[in-house]
Amino acid sequence: MAYNEFNSYPEVSSKMSTLSLQAFQDQVSELLLRHRSLIDVLSKTGQAGASVNRAVSKAITECGCIELHATKQKYAPESGIAQTKGLLETHVEGELCENCKEVISSELGRNLFYMSALCNLLDINMEEVVNHESQKCSTLGMFNLS
Repeated sequence: MAYNEFNSYPEVSSKMSTLSLQAFQDQVSELLLRHRSLIDVLSKTGQAGASVNRAVSKAITECGCIELHATKQKYAPESGIAQTKGLLETHVEGELCENCKEVISSELGRNLFYMSALCNLLDINMEEVVNHESQKCSTLGMFNLS
């Protein structure tokens, strides 16, 4: 699946294949025409992130296929990691309907497109970023994002 920046929806090919991050990054480099300026790509990256947030919000407030029930997380410092992990909640109830899943997936794809464009402009390899983050997760484990 490839995102064309001139269209609002991804073009779906009849032959689905697994694409490496590098191949996707190369594809984005070839497709990006209008927004080649770093400032343009930064603003499009922010806009794409906001669109993901908006699509999830609409799934809650307009469609209602998922509900958000946020409360304070139940965390007991004396509990073990496994027990604590079982107590923490996502605050999401329900499942995305097919329409909302498609819209959110499309917005995530656009987000990935502009993230890849940003990597291209700054000469950063996305696969190296993913591998580095994975190594960090493996090393730090549960304490990675705390």
